[in-house]
Amino acid sequence: MSNPIVDPLVEGLDTDATSPLVRLEATVEGVAVVTINRPERRNAFDAALIAALSETFETLHGAEHVRLVFLRGAGGTFSAGADLDWMRAAAGHTEDDNREDAMAMAKMLKLLWDIPALTVALVQGGAYGGGAGLAAACDMAIATADAKFSFAEVKLGLVAATISPYVVAAVGPRTARGLFATGRTFDAAHAEKIGLITQVMADDAALDGAIAGLSTEMMACGPMAVIESKKIVEHVAYQEIDHGLMEDTAKVIARVRVSDEGQEGVLAFLEKRKPRWSE
Repeated sequence: MSNPIVDPLVEGLDTDATSPLVRLEATVEGVAVVTINRPERRNAFDAALIAALSETFETLHGAEHVRLVFLRGAGGTFSAGADLDWMRAAAGHTEDDNREDAMAMAKMLKLLWDIPALTVALVQGGAYGGGAGLAAACDMAIATADAKFSFAEVKLGLVAATISPYVVAAVGPRTARGLFATGRTFDAAHAEKIGLITQVMADDAALDGAIAGLSTEMMACGPMAVIESKKIVEHVAYQEIDHGLMEDTAKVIARVRVSDEGQEGVLAFLEKRKPRWSE
């Protein structure tokens, strides 16, 4: 079955197919921009926004021509985390209802994590709680110098649970324990130091420059090689380096070397020309 959002990406995005809560735009070169569009609530999560993000991320799983995905928030704030009205309503729900809500958030984050293309969070303003977790679930995250971060769930008597796998993967267990247990707010420089943020830019103009630079950089990379590179990291992370893992990695490179893209990349290098995917 064709996807009404994916299919037009080949020739240009059908903006009518996107949700008012989440905008999805893409260039013909395959650079997609996902914008969380709840600026009046500082892009805070509620059930409707989580569902819209899930649908958008699922769409990007099938978008073969998308090579790079930027995730940002409208109105100068990345995401304030959970919506207060949503949290107030959840306080009156049963444990089963709350588990269902939490699973919706967990599934949305996993859909983001599993997008085949390279994903990059663009953090402006604030990224708090689930918003910071959303940034951690991306492959890379770039922030402006004035951006602020926190995992303040403990100050509400709660726990940063559904986002924890992605935060721990980004910053490591010890740092995550400190961040989760104190709930302290920290700046972009500290976020970069601990690995939550990949790069800090001076201001919005510099952030736009980073977007343009990374977009150009990714066009030189083999699309399938990028996907396979993400998969191999996921496969080998924290694994014992034994004969089985060595066999697995050898099989991957052997398969990629004989693929059409692998053959074209090596041939283009030897012939001192650009590969077809970067033309």
